[in-house]
Amino acid sequence: MVTQFQHIVCDPTKCVGCGYCELICAMTKHQVFDPSLSRIRNVRIEPIVMLSVSCRMCNDAPCVLACPRNALTQDPEKGIIRVDEDKCDGCGWCIEACDFGAIVLNPNTKRVEMCDLCADLGEPQCVLYCEKDALSLSAPEVVAQKTRREVVSKLLQELVSGS
Repeated sequence: MVTQFQHIVCDPTKCVGCGYCELICAMTKHQVFDPSLSRIRNVRIEPIVMLSVSCRMCNDAPCVLACPRNALTQDPEKGIIRVDEDKCDGCGWCIEACDFGAIVLNPNTKRVEMCDLCADLGEPQCVLYCEKDALSLSAPEVVAQKTRREVVSKLLQELVSGS
């Protein structure tokens, strides 16, 4: 059985795109309110859907496999991907390999960074401080199960109301 690592999940029905998660992340990691230093990103999907995106802790992470300098390693228990700053040269191959756009190049250090779930603090600060409770920590199978339940519930409601 493949281990499904937890990652930050954003509920687009609750997210208002305030950017608070980006500010909290930048302050937590770099002690400055600068969204360009955040490891979570707000994304607008036109016309009105807002979503925050961060590292998905993929199994067999493509970013780790793509790194030509072996600067990225993945914790086998939690899935957190670490960057060895001495090995990373900022080439961007990992950024290109990430299907979620969750890896950022720090404009100051020219090294890549990604969400580590605030491992040193015990819990992701963006989840803790999200004013709309749009962010949570979950595993892919839990998200998929919740989505299936919501779809079935909606279909049943439509069947009942359509009679």
